[in-house]
Amino acid sequence: MATTDLLLTAEEYLRLPDNGCPSELVRGRIVPMNVPNFRHGKLCNRIGRLLGNYAEERDLGHALNNDAGVVTERGPDTVRGPDVSFYSYARVPKGADPAGYPDVVPEVAIEVRSPTDRWAKVLEKVSEYLNAGIDLIYVVDAQSQSVFAYSADQPNAILSGDDELTFPPPINGLRIRARRLFDP
Repeated sequence: MATTDLLLTAEEYLRLPDNGCPSELVRGRIVPMNVPNFRHGKLCNRIGRLLGNYAEERDLGHALNNDAGVVTERGPDTVRGPDVSFYSYARVPKGADPAGYPDVVPEVAIEVRSPTDRWAKVLEKVSEYLNAGIDLIYVVDAQSQSVFAYSADQPNAILSGDDELTFPPPINGLRIRARRLFDP
């Protein structure tokens, strides 16, 4: 007897009640995730503050934290939750706070790699983000104190120490030394 799994759409996934366990929707199926540790939260907060303060002071767009959903694939749907993301006002107008997932992807997605994250899964997310049209993806790795940069228009790069994270317009003036992310 054959069984078929019911695949969820992004909209159905959004309407599900909170079951107390973090998850993402991957090709229509719910995938549970671990609750991140203290260091992960600290890095996400630091990155979110630096990006968010820069964008807010210059009135450039929305900086989001806390795994705000991004639809990266349709049919079947995938909803990923970057640790930090940035949407310019050109993509999501000022004052607009979509009730669901935006119809557009952010310009920037930042993932903070947890000690339990396997690189193959992280790179799968990076590939989805690039294919969905996200301009720049940074993967922050506390273990190596490195930041891995991915872009459709540039070769991949590994940043550490005094290397600077740079960003696409309209936040292209923001520059963050990699070491600043890992300062105690």
